Amino acid sequence: MSWKTIDDVDMKDRTVLVRVDINVPVEAGIVTDATRIEKIVPTVRDILAKGGKPVLLAHFGRPKGQVVPGMSLRVTLPALAEALGQPVAFAEDCIGAPAKKAVAAMAPGTVLLLENTRFHAGEEKNDPAMAAALAALGQVYVNDAFSAAHRAHASTEGITHLMVSCAGRLMEAELKALNAALGNPVRPVVAVVGGAKVSTKLDLLGNLVERVDHLVIGGGMANTFLVAKGIEVGTSLAERDMADTARAILTKAAETGCKIHLPVDVVVAREFKAGAAHETVAVTACPPDAMILDAGPATVAAIRAVFAQCQTLIWNGPLGAFELDPFDAATNAAAIHAAEQTKAGRLISVAGGGDTVAALNKAGVSDDFTYISTAGGAFLEWMEGKTLPGVAALEAAGK
Repeated sequence: MSWKTIDDVDMKDRTVLVRVDINVPVEAGIVTDATRIEKIVPTVRDILAKGGKPVLLAHFGRPKGQVVPGMSLRVTLPALAEALGQPVAFAEDCIGAPAKKAVAAMAPGTVLLLENTRFHAGEEKNDPAMAAALAALGQVYVNDAFSAAHRAHASTEGITHLMVSCAGRLMEAELKALNAALGNPVRPVVAVVGGAKVSTKLDLLGNLVERVDHLVIGGGMANTFLVAKGIEVGTSLAERDMADTARAILTKAAETGCKIHLPVDVVVAREFKAGAAHETVAVTACPPDAMILDAGPATVAAIRAVFAQCQTLIWNGPLGAFELDPFDAATNAAAIHAAEQTKAGRLISVAGGGDTVAALNKAGVSDDFTYISTAGGAFLEWMEGKTLPGVAALEAAGK
């Protein structure tokens, strides 16, 4: 990895532009989940400790290049101040006179937040003029927003060509964890991929069968693979028109030596609702009027056996309808086993994606995985093997 970190750059008495992701949920003008804000604290504190003056750059919502008062970052100030343990100043714009004036007024030890970068159309267009206007505010650039790294925007990509640039602590941790999972992993490697549709994860599956030793497929996606193998799945969610594609993935896996694991038993019900009457049957015995809502205990036992023989796990997507009790059983059991293996030092476990994070939180194991990414789209594109512009820009700047 050729990118620089905060440790590699002199920040004393310098204004440090820090791209963060504080696109947090808000209700009635109050931040309801400050997790993303809390995650940037180590970076900001380390910049302050090195004598730098942190100026935070961020987007909020999708104003599409217009000033939308309801999408002002001002709403995050109380949560930022609480997380950092000190007041945070605010500039009414992220470029131009208001931003320059606010930066000039900064005393050592203070933190400044600039207004929503997406209030300017030049941000998402990666306009060189926008990047230059941002760069004019400081001397050092720190990218701590992996979750925005799959976007080539002025504040994530363009600015790196104009300033000394490095990764923040959150970005550094994310990149190291992802490299450990897929870049240069300890083998054998197992990937768990779940979710509703094969069609939304074609690139992901195509990349993984070339990179991992075992691939566990769950959720609605597994039903499509079962159909492709001639197994009837009743009224289950399945993309029957994707059967040829599923068969092609199975063929590719056989060619690359990746062993694909599908359910051997399933939990079925006639209604998609919590507490619905259900039964466990062999995967070949799904009743015509029933739908598969979870993997069964024999499948979980098989997954546990795969985890036990692997040293690295990467997880994206639940194994069943985890949001409905009791159809979260397989996801919970597999997650708990992965957490136990991780705590015992036998497994490096990296997980990410919205549903995945929610499922692991529900299982109560989030703190026990090696790393959980909250990056969403960026995490998925990385798993697909795509180049992330924000990361590539840091690597180029580090050479």
